[in-house]
Amino acid sequence: MTILQAIVLGLVQGLGEFLPISSSGHLVLAPWLFGWPDPGLTFDVALHVGTLLAVVAYFWKDWLRLIAAGFTAARSQEGRLFWYLVLATIPGAIGGLLLEKWAETTFRAPLLTAGMLIAFGLVLYWTDRQGGKDVEVKDITMKTSIIIGIAQILALIPGVSRSGITMTAGLGLGLTREGATRFSFLLLAPIIFGAAVMKLPHLLANPAEITLNFMLAVLVSCLSGFASIGFLLRYVRTRSFLPFVWYRLTLGALVIIVSLIR
Repeated sequence: MTILQAIVLGLVQGLGEFLPISSSGHLVLAPWLFGWPDPGLTFDVALHVGTLLAVVAYFWKDWLRLIAAGFTAARSQEGRLFWYLVLATIPGAIGGLLLEKWAETTFRAPLLTAGMLIAFGLVLYWTDRQGGKDVEVKDITMKTSIIIGIAQILALIPGVSRSGITMTAGLGLGLTREGATRFSFLLLAPIIFGAAVMKLPHLLANPAEITLNFMLAVLVSCLSGFASIGFLLRYVRTRSFLPFVWYRLTLGALVIIVSLIR
């Protein structure tokens, strides 16, 4: 892996994990488009560790409050939110265990990724355009959190986007843009942590793959992920998701055109 490839893939993971554009889809498409070798499972796991560090660093105060409230004041707003996040994590965890092999093989087709970028970009556009978005994250209900958790299963298909589908579900259920975005980011922490823990033995079993470029990619993933969280939380306070919709449609169309030419 060259330094350029390490930086590009680190940026792809860091930005794509939190912006509604699909990090897994970009990790499939970038090597395919540029003719780079597949960096392998160990590298993919390490990039997720980078974004896990980013989301924990950004929300560590929130998580400390939520965990404390969850075990000492479960009926408070923060206590309920903690347990709703736990409930919302369960469907995604089960789906990941059941569909893991499909996610790592069958689902990683470039044309499928392009189709998901376009299809769920249109769904995000439709839900973002609907009215009635007045629910803040502190007022989320158990039903809403479970539905968002179930929707997260779709993110196993590259191109859907884990943050994108949870934001889309939140918007469709009446959350404000900022509320849907914040709940999505909080929900990402346990899911990414679980995925990293599941793959950690593979990472530890291949220490020879951990090169300087490898570590550079993880650092870039962490820093760009931290920056993208802050950017999107500020952005959605006053603006819509339309630029991300256009990006998804454009990239999806480009992949289809390249596939036809090749």
